[in-house]
Amino acid sequence: MSVQRPLPVIAVDGPSGVGKGTLCSQLAQSLGWHLLDSGAIYRALALQVINDDLVDADETTWVNAANQLDLRFVVTDNGNTEIYLADNNVTAQLRSEQCAKVASLVAPVAAVRQALLHRQQAFLKPPGLVADGRDMGTVVFKNAPLKLFLTASPTIRAERRHKQLQNSGVNVKIRDLLKDIEARDARDSSRRVAPLVPALDAITIDTGEMSIEQVFEYVMSLVNKTISQ
Repeated sequence: MSVQRPLPVIAVDGPSGVGKGTLCSQLAQSLGWHLLDSGAIYRALALQVINDDLVDADETTWVNAANQLDLRFVVTDNGNTEIYLADNNVTAQLRSEQCAKVASLVAPVAAVRQALLHRQQAFLKPPGLVADGRDMGTVVFKNAPLKLFLTASPTIRAERRHKQLQNSGVNVKIRDLLKDIEARDARDSSRRVAPLVPALDAITIDTGEMSIEQVFEYVMSLVNKTISQ
């Protein structure tokens, strides 16, 4: 009698600017697993809310928008993921500060999170999944065999974001970025529904003084110890 093992999940949580996206992309590519960028789902909803002029609408309207979200993820030949909202490639738009701000408004709404929960869980397919978010280990994939929580100081994260925006040709004051990051951290960690906190069995990694390569190598050592290939 054979016992079917559950599909493996690596849940990676933490605030913005700690390197979750880069790490998760590297892990998914190295392991040949699927990748879930849960933040992109919330930012896609935020973009829909912005496009439909619903930023100041009530929560019921946001939930309806979440239930009707026409969203597709397409993996290109070079391994990148493109995001389509109603057949429009919105990958670049989702990186805007406006999307991030509106996403932080709709994300704390319990009914919105419930509407998007199953859409996130549907990403779990063979051979496995790397899940990037803020409540992957505490809510979406509670039984993940490996849970990570990445962190770094707000100052370091603001510096990273400033450099990223400058490289994209966007001029913004670093003190404004720091103020936004601290405000968002406060909202995310204090919200009643799925607050941004490490899972009890998560391994916390401070990426502030680590290179991308060092973080990846350390996490791969954890993967090899925790999840048999």
